[in-house]
Amino acid sequence: MLFVPERFAHGYQTLEDNTELDYQMSVFFEPAFQKGIRWNDPALSISWPNGNRIISEKDSSFPLLSEIDLGSS
Repeated sequence: MLFVPERFAHGYQTLEDNTELDYQMSVFFEPAFQKGIRWNDPALSISWPNGNRIISEKDSSFPLLSEIDLGSS
C-alpha cells in the first residue's frame, strides 16, 4: 500500500504481465481536472527500467515540466 497525497505527482511501471493496480481516491474522478507531467521528461531524470512499454495516449501527451505554468493550480 502507498499513500500519495492530493496533487502529488506520481507514476509507476509494472515489471510483470497481468499486473493489477487499484486506486482509491478521496473524491469522485473528474477527467476535466486531471493534470500530469510527461512520464519521460528529461528534467525529471527518472531512470525507468529498460523494456517494452505500453503508454496510454493520454499519458504520452502530458506536457513537459518546462511547459507547465507552476503558478497556476
